[in-house]
Amino acid sequence: MNIHEYQAKEILKSFGVRVQEGVLAETPDQAVAAAQKLKEDYNSDWVVVKAQIHAGGRGKGGGVKLAKNHDEVLQRATDIIGMQLVTPQTGPEGKKVNKVLVAQDVYYPGESDIKEFYVSVLLDRAKGRNIIMYSTEGGMDIEEVAEKTPHLIFKEEIDPKVGLQGFQARKIAFNLGLSGAAHKDMVKFIAALYKAYDTIDAALFEINPVLKTSDDKILAVDAKVNFDENAMYRHPDYLALRDTAEEDPTEVEAGESNLNYVKLDGNVGCMVNGAGLAMATMDIIKLAGGEPANFLDVGGTANAETVKAGFNIILKDPNVKAILINIFGGIVRCDRVAQGVIDAYEEIGNIPVPIIVRLQGTNAEEAKKLIDESGLKVYSAILLKEAAELVTKVLKG
Repeated sequence: MNIHEYQAKEILKSFGVRVQEGVLAETPDQAVAAAQKLKEDYNSDWVVVKAQIHAGGRGKGGGVKLAKNHDEVLQRATDIIGMQLVTPQTGPEGKKVNKVLVAQDVYYPGESDIKEFYVSVLLDRAKGRNIIMYSTEGGMDIEEVAEKTPHLIFKEEIDPKVGLQGFQARKIAFNLGLSGAAHKDMVKFIAALYKAYDTIDAALFEINPVLKTSDDKILAVDAKVNFDENAMYRHPDYLALRDTAEEDPTEVEAGESNLNYVKLDGNVGCMVNGAGLAMATMDIIKLAGGEPANFLDVGGTANAETVKAGFNIILKDPNVKAILINIFGGIVRCDRVAQGVIDAYEEIGNIPVPIIVRLQGTNAEEAKKLIDESGLKVYSAILLKEAAELVTKVLKG
């Protein structure tokens, strides 16, 4: 689960991580009021107006603008709120901006040079350990840094038995070239950041940039926090931070029906029970000459309502030219799934694309007979090879 920058910063602050302060605004007038508050609280004459969407690269798309007075704040907020912001992470369709974060100016002049760093905390799946990845090249795309200057990316591996150790935080500050007060503040920053990551069961923290100010303070200018959805039952308070307006509406609907759905760009919709079988089914679709239009796992207890919900979701994709249902009946009986397919088909009405149903396992033969005798435009198969051949046939026909 992703959250907005302003929400991420509130979480970090609660763990003692210093952040660039800001005030949320949903209208241009609120943005002006936010700028006035930042002036009163932090003596910030200039502010930054930042679009709040679930995507990176906002600055490149025109979603982050500096404002030097209240007139500019009003203009920047008017321009950004309501815009369709296109970034490298949104795709060409972009995302509508519904709110902005008006943030304090932290690039003020002072006695020492201002520096930007990159810091992230994530799981190294190959090693089964959390790592802190960091670089002196903050403010840039980390992928570009990794490609062109990999020697500037450092990694610190955390032993889960003992957690982050003091010497590791000091090593990170040293490798970033810091000394004196800035070094001490970076050590505190890293310790607090890792504690936050570990405590909330995050899947990813990405702070880009981490800033060393001209008076040697270390703070997060931006913050990306991604929760591990498998652990959200332990953090019901954070569920309230979810913004469904930022998510694919079809995926939101699927979640409400307890379906695991991910939209893809292909032409064959698939409905499967079990993630492993879903991956194999997508491979079969590719081998048959099609392209999977989605990943849809209906789980191990598929029934008529589940199948109907799956149909409705798949049919919302105009690119779908065929639907392949591939169910292995272990816990669930195949004949019940088959009846669910028939019931859903009849209730939905005319389904404009051919449907291939492959049922294997408990009562598979009875299921095939039900479908064959239903009189509906449904192709049945028992073997996966048969299903693949039917996919090829309907796509060509």
